[in-house]
Amino acid sequence: MQTIHTAVNGQACAIEGASSKTLLDALRDNVGLTGSKLGCGEGECGACTVWINGQAAMACLVPAAQAHGASITTIEGLASAERRAQSAEQLQPSDLSPQPSALHPLQRAFIEHGAVQCGYCIPGMLMAGAALLAEHPRPTREQAQQAISGNICRCTGYRKILDAIAAASQ
Repeated sequence: MQTIHTAVNGQACAIEGASSKTLLDALRDNVGLTGSKLGCGEGECGACTVWINGQAAMACLVPAAQAHGASITTIEGLASAERRAQSAEQLQPSDLSPQPSALHPLQRAFIEHGAVQCGYCIPGMLMAGAALLAEHPRPTREQAQQAISGNICRCTGYRKILDAIAAASQ
């Protein structure tokens, strides 16, 4: 049985017994991180979006073994990834401790703009949108549309989600 050594949300992680699973199943079943959702299992809906080495990827399509040596960020680690990305001079000691109220700017914008409804697609939308903001801090609306084009939302539509991405870029 192969052990997958990776970093998940900034923490070293050894995942046992997952070499034949998808990354999504390994994260949910072996690591206990259930924020990323299984929507379609075919890479069509985006509900399972995570970051692999800073790039948005659909975890339902990625063999868990491919995560060996990689840095994985899930929705559970999005806010702390933002804090880790800040320079040491900007961080306060209280910024490093996990706090339920600590949210990524895009998570706050989703709440403020009513871009959530049932919540099933939201982890994937947030991960895709935050990846865009990390690469393009001031994206155009077209760039935001492209960034979330692999994500399906059946409840809220996309206008409020795009508004939230725009607000988070301010």
